[in-house]
Amino acid sequence: MDYEEYEKQCKIIQKENEKYLDLFEQELEQQGLSTKTINRHLGNVDFYINEYMLYEEPRSMDEGVYMIDMFLGYFFIRKCMWSTPASIKSTAASIKKFYKCMLDHGKIEKEDYDSLCSEIKEGMSDWQADCAQFNDPDAPSPFAIF
Repeated sequence: MDYEEYEKQCKIIQKENEKYLDLFEQELEQQGLSTKTINRHLGNVDFYINEYMLYEEPRSMDEGVYMIDMFLGYFFIRKCMWSTPASIKSTAASIKKFYKCMLDHGKIEKEDYDSLCSEIKEGMSDWQADCAQFNDPDAPSPFAIF
């Protein structure tokens, strides 16, 4: 795929993602969450589906249920200056909440959502430990190749 086609596909996906984010925002508002909390969830999810998912190739929102390990376990730690063990947990919570909304509205399958939840549960402690180690200037990088 050439760059022009890549850009075209990304724009199509981003337009779809706007609808998903609007749906998510409406649900968060219905849950009575504060504006600050809603904005944090939306920002975390927007970054995931509109930045990370389109970073190397255009990927749709539903493909994101199977990319969480690479995102939180590697990309987020290395590429996001704001990554901390706490921000990993917060971002994972936002993404999980988003995909629950997508499940509830028939945008993804239950087995996909269950897989995402399982991946988050199994990976969280390792992701947080890797992040803490990566952010410690005195520790060896958890991503170093020996």
